[in-house]
Amino acid sequence: MMRRRVFAMLACALWAAPLAALAPDASPRPQSRPGADATTAATEVLAIARQRPSLRPHLRPVSEQITNAATRPEQLAFLSPDISARPWPRPPSVGTKAMAKRKMRRAGAVCGDLEIQGESVGHVPGRIKACGIKDAVRVNTVAGVRLNPPALMNCKTASALREWTELGLKPAFRKRGPVVEMKVAAHYACRTRNNKRGGRISEHGKGNAIDLSAFTMMDGEVITVLKGWGRGTTRQPLRKAYRRACGTFGTTLGPGSDGYHEDHFHFDTASYRSGPYCR
Repeated sequence: MMRRRVFAMLACALWAAPLAALAPDASPRPQSRPGADATTAATEVLAIARQRPSLRPHLRPVSEQITNAATRPEQLAFLSPDISARPWPRPPSVGTKAMAKRKMRRAGAVCGDLEIQGESVGHVPGRIKACGIKDAVRVNTVAGVRLNPPALMNCKTASALREWTELGLKPAFRKRGPVVEMKVAAHYACRTRNNKRGGRISEHGKGNAIDLSAFTMMDGEVITVLKGWGRGTTRQPLRKAYRRACGTFGTTLGPGSDGYHEDHFHFDTASYRSGPYCR
């Protein structure tokens, strides 16, 4: 038994001897380069970096706007880049005057519209059935144009008159005007149509109508419907203003319509199923 153990130990020793001869003489860690140190390594890195092209972009040239701004004369304050381009604020007096004027206009406004100036009258009873105005107003000016004399009507008619004045009358007389006054031939009156006995109540008796016979310009010129409708340089603006009333009012009657309106325009806010009645 002892002999077998000795024999096995000798066999292992003989088998391991060739393998020991093949083992490396030193550690597998890499050795430093001969003669290399930290200074040499840094020098080599810098040399390689200098050989490579730079990746940074070139600086942009100075813009023409900046160059021109820098060469502007100093006395041109509003052109200087150091000055704000915002306009100078208005003095407080301008705002005070504007607000005061607005308050004055608001004090005389009726129908909730600053462009309709006058006074509230309230209920106007009629002497006969179907006449009268529930919430009447007496209008002095519409869109800055005076009514002579002031006219009694309801707010629906006042609003229509203001719209026509702004969009029809003023543009039509722009070259001759501006228009400063309208001559009122008739407004509220409890009567029948065309004053015929037994006829239907006129729209004038309901506060729905106004008749206009002449228009006064700022220079004092007075243009009447009777004389200006058919001839002269006033024909075109008169007819243009009259045509613009159709649709704004429910009824528009003028010269040539029925023989009763040769010297004035009749406008009222009556409603018809077939649409506006314009002649």
